[in-house]
Amino acid sequence: MTVRKGSVAAFVSNAIRLNDLTEGTPEHTAVVTQMRELAPALHTIGLFEVFQPLSREVERILAEVA
Repeated sequence: MTVRKGSVAAFVSNAIRLNDLTEGTPEHTAVVTQMRELAPALHTIGLFEVFQPLSREVERILAEVA
C-alpha cells in the first residue's frame, strides 16, 4: 500500500488540532472523522509501531479503527 506523506501530515496536524477543539462541535467531529479515515493506512505502513501518540483522545481514535 502506498501512503502519501500528505496523509501522514494531515493525521499529525489533526491530532495537534484536537487539543484546541471542543468535543461535540462540528469542527471536532470533522477532524475525528478524517483521522479515522486516515488511520488504517497509517497502521498498514507501521507508523504506530514506531511512534506512540501522547494524547489519550488520539489513542482512543486509533483503538476504534484498529
